[in-house]
Amino acid sequence: MSKEITSREADYSQWYNDIVIKADLAEHSAVRGCMVIKPNGYAIWEKMQAVLDKMFKDTGHQNAYFPLFIPKSFFSKEASHVEGFATECAVVTHYRLKNDGNGNIVVDETAKLEEELIVRPTSETIIWNTYKGWIQSYRDLPILINQWANVVRWEMRTRLFLRTAEFLWQEGHTAHATAQEAIEETERMLHIYADFAENWLAVPVIRGRKSPNERFAGALDTYCIEALMQDGKALQAGTSHFLGQNFAKAFDVKFTGRDGKLDHVWASSWGVSTRLMGALIMAHSDDSGLIIPPKLAPIQVVIVPIYKGDEDLAKITAYVNELTMRLKGLGVSVKYDDRDTQRPGFKFADYELKGVPIRVAIGGRDLENKTVEVARRDTKIKQTVPQEGLDIYIVKLLEDIQTAMFNKALAYRDEHITEANSYDEFKTLLDDKAGFISAHWDGTPETEQKIKEETKATIRCIPLDNKLEDGVCIYSGKPSTQRVLFARAY
Repeated sequence: MSKEITSREADYSQWYNDIVIKADLAEHSAVRGCMVIKPNGYAIWEKMQAVLDKMFKDTGHQNAYFPLFIPKSFFSKEASHVEGFATECAVVTHYRLKNDGNGNIVVDETAKLEEELIVRPTSETIIWNTYKGWIQSYRDLPILINQWANVVRWEMRTRLFLRTAEFLWQEGHTAHATAQEAIEETERMLHIYADFAENWLAVPVIRGRKSPNERFAGALDTYCIEALMQDGKALQAGTSHFLGQNFAKAFDVKFTGRDGKLDHVWASSWGVSTRLMGALIMAHSDDSGLIIPPKLAPIQVVIVPIYKGDEDLAKITAYVNELTMRLKGLGVSVKYDDRDTQRPGFKFADYELKGVPIRVAIGGRDLENKTVEVARRDTKIKQTVPQEGLDIYIVKLLEDIQTAMFNKALAYRDEHITEANSYDEFKTLLDDKAGFISAHWDGTPETEQKIKEETKATIRCIPLDNKLEDGVCIYSGKPSTQRVLFARAY
């Protein structure tokens, strides 16, 4: 099956598309720019969702749901917000269809909405209009709300999971009595995202702030986690925004403080999306297909019997049933594939393509020898392992695979962070090595925009752990006190 996948070296973009399609993760839909997430892909997203949902609830957040449709007038209340999303909005103008008398279904021109509705690109406006009725005093704060939803951003150039007109995500929206509380919330959620990316997705990330040009529309400050894919491009894996009082002022959300004075509420918002599926694929997979971190794998272990007849299969199945019960008792998800419609070789290739972390093969001779063959997906190493203590061995191997995947991605990331001290060096590195380039920037949006226009590289972030260092901007030659990370990105 690996022969059906284009190699990363030959065409990285096609390699990615091949894995998404052939590992049955998603496919293009009849709606331009939208995707169908297939059961294999959605099962991984469900695992991500479950882990993140627990993390949110463990930090005091509650889930709620807000309308898909947002009145157009709401967007005009926060100028930078509407400017940031205006070109991506899908607009509902009518509410009824009719038959034109010739057998065609057309829009009923008499059913025009009094006010157009925007299909949700993000929910700040509808949520802050709602919060106005929820908040009167400091006793009503903080409000810590998360929403699992779909959003629509009318993209012209789409790629499955990475950039589609409709995608799935979560968006947190919190309200606070002070700026400091809102900032602390913004930072807290950034670290939750980083924890998830590194300890579950097995993707190392750099925590940082966005430059003013790259901030979320309507935010005073945007924090982000940035990951590096195997082709040397960066991927923004999550963002958390300090919104200040912008949306509270736009929707007149005030509260009476402990001192009896009225003030506008302080806000944060934060989100990750199905782009994380793209990160998983591009950070770990190989030319044979998908590789899934064990913690997010819907099936962690697949067991394939190799037998010559019904009697042989019955003996193997009796052992596998007992092993499966022990593994499930240890929290391991197991699939026993005893289908007689496919040969073992096909099954091996199929589960390799779909990224199942561990494959166990067992035949009649293995039963006699009290052994099994265990193959790990990440390294493709196969070993003959005793049946005694196999359940504990598999649990430990899953942990080892999770760690090894993170360490491999970390080593790649660290090898691809390079300093540039001149603009010529910067451009050469972009073309030759890719990855993150650490370089001085003069802090002006004009310089940042010029570099983007000339090289297609953007400032991915200003790392939170940055060290101060005197230098000069690679583009303007003006003084600089720290390096920032540039890269080409998805």
